[in-house]
Formats: sequence, structure tokens, C-alpha cells
Amino acid sequence: MNLNTISSKCFFKMDNKIQNYDWGSRSAIHDLFGFANDDHRPQAEVWMGTHPNGCSSIKGSDVSLSLADLIQHDQVAFLSEPTAKQYGDLPFLFKILSAERALSIQVHPSKCDAQTGFAREEQLGIPLDAAWRNYKDANHKPELLYALTDYQAMNGFRPFEEILVGFRQCHIPEINTYLEQFEQNTNEAGLRRFFIELLSMSELRKQNTLDQLVTYASLNQQQPTCQLIIELAEQYPNDVGLFAPLLLNVITLKPGEAMFLNARTPHAYIKGTGLEIMANSDNVLRAGLTSKHMDVEELVKCTDFVSKPAESLLTHAHIVGCEHHFPVPVKDFQFSVLSKPENQPMTMSSAEILMAIDADLTLVASNGETLTLSKGQSAFIPAYVKTYAISSSGRIARAFNG
Repeated sequence: MNLNTISSKCFFKMDNKIQNYDWGSRSAIHDLFGFANDDHRPQAEVWMGTHPNGCSSIKGSDVSLSLADLIQHDQVAFLSEPTAKQYGDLPFLFKILSAERALSIQVHPSKCDAQTGFAREEQLGIPLDAAWRNYKDANHKPELLYALTDYQAMNGFRPFEEILVGFRQCHIPEINTYLEQFEQNTNEAGLRRFFIELLSMSELRKQNTLDQLVTYASLNQQQPTCQLIIELAEQYPNDVGLFAPLLLNVITLKPGEAMFLNARTPHAYIKGTGLEIMANSDNVLRAGLTSKHMDVEELVKCTDFVSKPAESLLTHAHIVGCEHHFPVPVKDFQFSVLSKPENQPMTMSSAEILMAIDADLTLVASNGETLTLSKGQSAFIPAYVKTYAISSSGRIARAFNG
């Protein structure tokens, strides 16, 4: 691919990195999109973007070029002037994500938290690849998940009284003192203290407490929360994250539903396949269901101990014609799904990634250039294209930031 002739091209078919994390499904991505998996390995995520740990490539007639190199050839032309000035790169990472086992419970710091924490760890000289490092960069990491199958997750603290009732029902003597303190202060400060106590127990006390929790859950498996605790205990035995279903809202998204995951809010993906779009960041503070580093003090500093009503968790689409747009309270990315567009004219002010979800899609540029993608395939469209038309008998995911 000749870099000197790139600016005449409107559509770039992408070759995307598959991440084989052990929590991924061995069949879901293959079944939905036909991706090969001859070794029957877990296929957890398919990355579409410029992240250095899995940068997409652009397919040309003569050579393959990384999407990052393509964009750096002319940031303003490919990203738009505002995006190039503010971010200097594609500001989002777009993924197919398929979980067969639960991911760790996570909190992502706010932008202010991340800037402060990153600067502090840089000043301390902590290597970026150190296992105990909390901040890999100075950015926040908001996320939006769009379900392709039933998708179970945890997101945000339950109402305080609901948390108290759930723990009382378990009858665990070791945490009675913590519960009584929380009952006397049923507010954000009380939840914060209760959370710290749970995550800071001695190994012996934690083991005894979790044994009693799992015993109670085993005797009450008709309750969905108890059933989930048992499932998680099989995946992560003796992990403090087994308390999470009592602390956090448990939600199952139906196909076509979406959920925003904000900064400073604990959450975890449990199982299912969906599309995820997120700001370009690796900042994760873990709160359980993990063997990795947990810094309770930093986690607590970066967590808002507010309850989120379960009914507030869904992100409802704004529908204009065939486009279902899912609004988010950040500028790093935007996300929408087009349903069965017929030569639908599209205008753009920033770079876009389009992915065919469940049928072929065809793109047509104003200069007559065309590109057809099969389901699961994606294309990068530079900001300079400005207008194009799109057709499909199915759904198309659109990731952008303008």
C-alpha cells in the first residue's frame, strides 16, 4: 500500500487482533461470526483500533499496514482536526467481547484520578509493567456494552437497605460487627467502611466468612443471587469477590440492549457476548474475582459509594430513521447501530469504524468507491471522506467520536 496514494482511498478493510484470554468463550465468536478457531482456544475479544497491545491492520493490495501508522501519516486528515488536536490518535477502542467466565470486578478511575495517580507513580519510578502498578496511563476508561446475546453483568452498588437485607439473610457471625456499623450509618460513609472491612479481612477470617457464604448460597440456590455466588465460587474459590452479588446490581441485558459503565463505579462482566466501546486506557483498579494485584486503599479513593437503582442502568437509544444512537456522557466515543439501511446517506465529522453484525454490508463513497463486508468484518473510514452511503439486510455497528 503506497502511503502517497492513501488519501484517495475512502474505505479500509481491517484485520483485527483476537485476544485469547482464558475467560473467553471457545465457541461464541466462531458461531456468531464464523471466525476460525481450529485450536479451540478461548476467543475473548476482537480488538478494532490502534491500541499497542492489539493494533488493527489495514488490508491493501500489496502490503498490510497498521492502523496506527496509517493515522500517523496525516492525523488531521484521518481523524479530523479537533480529534487530532485533542487526542493525537483514535480516542477509542472498539471490541467484540465474549465471556464464558466472569471477569474481575473493576473500578476505572476518573480522568482527574488517572492524571494524579499516573503522575505520582511516574515520579516514584514504578515501572509501567510492574504487577503492583495501578496507573498505566493518564486517561479515564468509560465503557459502553451492547449485548449480542443475553449478557449478565454487575454494575453499581445496590440500594443500601438491599445490601443490608442480603447480608443479614446469610447469617455470617464474622461480619456481624461490620453489618451493625453499616446499619447505624446507612449512607455513603457507612458503605465505604463496610466495603473496606470486607476487602481487608485476614486470610483466616476471609476463609471462614466465605465458607459460610457459600454454604448459605448452596442451601438457597433457588435464589438467583445465591445461584450466581455458587457459579462464581466454582470459578474463583476463596475470593473476596464472592460478596459482589450482594453488594452490586446484577443485570442481564437482552440482545440489542446497552449499558454504560462510568468511572468510579464497580462493575464486572459475568457471561455473554457483546460489543464494547471504550476510551483508550488500560487503567483498572480491581476489587475481586482476580489473582492480580489489588490495592484496596487506591481502589477506595477512586470509588463512589453511591447506590444506583437497577432500573437506571440501561442506556436507552435515540432512534432516528434506521439509526439507534446510544448516548454517552463522554466525548471519547459515540456508538450507534443501524438496522437494515437501504442506501442510507451518512455524514461524518470524525473517523469511524463500521462492523457488520449479522449480515453483509455495502459501503459506497461519493467518488464511486465501494466496499462489501461480511458479518464480523469491519472497516475504517477516515474523517476526510465526509459522506458515504450504506446498505445491509441486517445490523451495522458504528463507532466514532464526532
